[in-house]
Amino acid sequence: MIKKIVVAGIAALSLVGLLVFIKLGQFGAMGEAAANMQFPPVTVTAATVEATEWEQYIPATASVTAVEGVVVSAEAGGRVTSIRFDSDQSVNKGDILVQLDTSSERAQLASSRASAEQARADLKRLTSLSKKSAVSEDAVEQARTELKEAEAQVEVIKADIDKKTMHAPFSGRLGIRRVNQGQVLSIGDPIVALQKLDQVYIDFTVPQQKIRSLSRDMSLRVTSDATPDDVFSGKISAVALEVNPVTRNLQVRALVDNPDEKLRIGMFVNVELILPQSRQVLAVPATAVLYATFGNSVFVIDEKQDEESGKTQTVLRQQFVILGQARGDFVDVTEGLKDGETVVTSGVFKLQPGAQVKIDNTLAPAPELDPKPADS
Repeated sequence: MIKKIVVAGIAALSLVGLLVFIKLGQFGAMGEAAANMQFPPVTVTAATVEATEWEQYIPATASVTAVEGVVVSAEAGGRVTSIRFDSDQSVNKGDILVQLDTSSERAQLASSRASAEQARADLKRLTSLSKKSAVSEDAVEQARTELKEAEAQVEVIKADIDKKTMHAPFSGRLGIRRVNQGQVLSIGDPIVALQKLDQVYIDFTVPQQKIRSLSRDMSLRVTSDATPDDVFSGKISAVALEVNPVTRNLQVRALVDNPDEKLRIGMFVNVELILPQSRQVLAVPATAVLYATFGNSVFVIDEKQDEESGKTQTVLRQQFVILGQARGDFVDVTEGLKDGETVVTSGVFKLQPGAQVKIDNTLAPAPELDPKPADS
């Protein structure tokens, strides 16, 4: 019995040992296969780094102000008898806008003219008598003074009548009407806003460090979210003499053409003040940069020859870079890259240094310096 148990134990141990030996062989073969296994190349999009010239400009935010703008107000009190304009209407200089009641002044004018005619006749009569020594020179002078006073009174009443006829002081576009027919106005009551919009002023500030870059007639571009597809051009017309002691900024005013009157007074706009010098940069798509707290990097695609097969392979090299200015879909690399190198432009967070890659730009969107997304 004991002999049978010993034989069975030896057989069991032999079987276990055989199984362990087989498994160890399998694991060794698997490890050797894994060591020799090559992953297929990763498909990536890529772009070649090229030196290019970037236009330099000073960005700023600005407000639109009127070259000529005024609220037409009543110069005299009275009742509105005629309104000769509509809201949002273009007018020419001198066009009548509002007429106030002048019936009382016209009656006074007729009386004053009659008094002036009588004074003129009296002066003529006394002058004739003076030649015959029938009246004194003092009487003639008195009559002449009375005529001047009567004529002056006529001019005063005519001026009062003119004040009750409101004219457009310059050509431009009217705003919303603020008066109604029959309304009684007091001196200074607003009637309508009038603005000249074919040209507008753009007012903005720049830091004091940029003062040396400013000059009259320097060109600029203006854009607005109200008309995102339009770019307005203009030039600096004035630079303030003093720097704001609180913000240390300098006030600048530019004159911009506005032929379609798309820019309205009070609008918020963006300004790019174009500098005369351009700058050479190495620009890469912003999607090519792997951003990290310990340093930003890109994956450079290098060609490397396989020592065993002798074939040329494209492999990745992680290159740390220093970034400069971003513009549109691009970012400037100031250090770390050379002109002519090829970098991966998408999915960089999934890549590893040394991985083999295959370039396929078939579906890659083209980066732009001035992108205009459809639904932005």
